[in-house]
Amino acid sequence: MTQKQKIYVITKKVAKHGQQAVIVIPKFLQQDLKPKTVVEVRFTVVKEAEENDK
Repeated sequence: MTQKQKIYVITKKVAKHGQQAVIVIPKFLQQDLKPKTVVEVRFTVVKEAEENDK
């Protein structure tokens, strides 16, 4: 059985968690993006962070 791909486009600000940069997945996608789900992630920089942003 062929399963239709689910495609979501979201725009997120990269957050900081300790020394790592992270992107938090919105809660409304929790049902479709359960642990161990394999996804393809592509990044398009929409706006560069400014040097004085923390």
